[in-house]
Amino acid sequence: MPGERVDVVRAARLFGSAAVAFGDEPVDLILADGWIADIAPTGALRTAGRVLDVAGARVVPGLWDHHVHTVQWALHAERTSLAAVGSAAEAARLMSEVEPLGDGRRIGVGMRDALWPDDPTLALLDELTGEVPTYLINADVHSVWMNSAALRREGFPPTPDGMLREEDAFEISRRLNAADDASADAAVLRAGQRAAARGVTGTVDFDMAWNAAAWRRRADAGFAAHRVEFACYAADFERAVAEGLRTGDELAGTSGLVHVGPLKLITDGSLGTRTAACSHAYDDDPANFGVLTIDPDELRELLTLATAAGMEVAVHAIGDRAVASALDAFTYTQARGTIEHAQLVRHADLARFARLGVVTSVQPEHAVDDRDLVGSLWQHQQALSHPLASLLAADIAVRFGSDAPVAPLDPWLTIAAAVHRTGDERAPWQPEERVGVEAALQASARHGTAETSIGALADLAVCGSDPLTAGRDELRRMPVSATLLGGRITHRA
Repeated sequence: MPGERVDVVRAARLFGSAAVAFGDEPVDLILADGWIADIAPTGALRTAGRVLDVAGARVVPGLWDHHVHTVQWALHAERTSLAAVGSAAEAARLMSEVEPLGDGRRIGVGMRDALWPDDPTLALLDELTGEVPTYLINADVHSVWMNSAALRREGFPPTPDGMLREEDAFEISRRLNAADDASADAAVLRAGQRAAARGVTGTVDFDMAWNAAAWRRRADAGFAAHRVEFACYAADFERAVAEGLRTGDELAGTSGLVHVGPLKLITDGSLGTRTAACSHAYDDDPANFGVLTIDPDELRELLTLATAAGMEVAVHAIGDRAVASALDAFTYTQARGTIEHAQLVRHADLARFARLGVVTSVQPEHAVDDRDLVGSLWQHQQALSHPLASLLAADIAVRFGSDAPVAPLDPWLTIAAAVHRTGDERAPWQPEERVGVEAALQASARHGTAETSIGALADLAVCGSDPLTAGRDELRRMPVSATLLGGRITHRA
């Protein structure tokens, strides 16, 4: 049952370094104090205590999502999905029929207006939605389409298209996510249980909030679904330093489940909003090269300050100009951390990643979701688009995530996207960038390292079928029989 501690995992077929010694033969994992204390062929050791017999199932290291916006992801299920909407007119009509939430707002999520044949306008949204404040959030969260009632409520002047972008859009998301603490925490608890059912044992939280207080509160309320590393943003950096937060430190009072993560810095926009900073213009606008939202000199200063304070950095950089600027700053400061997304990377910059030891934190499902956008907006870019195999071939450390709610928080969808590079019946997109399932599993383990060996944490996922031989659809639907967090069951099918 969930919550019970396990002393022995019996008859497991391992993945990772321990499998080298035992091959594909079933083994028993002896657990103690949340760690793997011993491994032996099944039946070779006398066992005692609570036994979880997995009957020869594949057991993999607990899965991590290295890029999650926790509250926004948790609240996503309570908002209206626009993922299947094919036009601005259809989106406005759908939102006009939505029952307002308790606070009087209508909120839609997941729109992809860059693929629509018609343009969003304020007049269209006003005509169909009237005086009910209505918000349509782009799938990439970098823009939001609002009617006049919503713009008035939030104190923004009207624009012809009703769109707010980048920092203004982020501000709207922050306000919409600022539900009362009890409601938000309840949504996070429910979402954590869903994640555990998919084998998740950890996330990196990039909510645009002061997350130290939020995670202390959730831990006090009993959150124990998975481990968390939480980021802070530049607006809260001085507060983090003043409170002595350093990357890797345990957050006091959270029973070892919550740790301080990186300083998050957003240096450009996104592909869908057409604001990712690129070397070549967007195909639909020859004057648009995207935007650098942090000046390179300021970025170097922020990385210097973070390093001095004991903080790693997570630099959002999607376009190749932003990636190059981030690598320049890493070179100058010798800071440690990740570049998040890296959706357009110059060939010459691959070697710089590896030489600097900078990690790429990428979201393989974005390649599946963005293939049509790349075909219409980035046809003339010369850099590598949504690379995966190229990163690994260059000996770059890679971590996988979802950017939830931009893509679903489901590591099996992530793994399938990396291995097969398609989410429908079309042929793989850029098939040369596919990776093997072993590499995908490793990138989906904590910090991109897959361990089920003696001395490793007993964070484990028991697979209902074998991922090493599963096809695309089976990977995407992968049944998870059980999830263990430090030897404690968080999910049991």
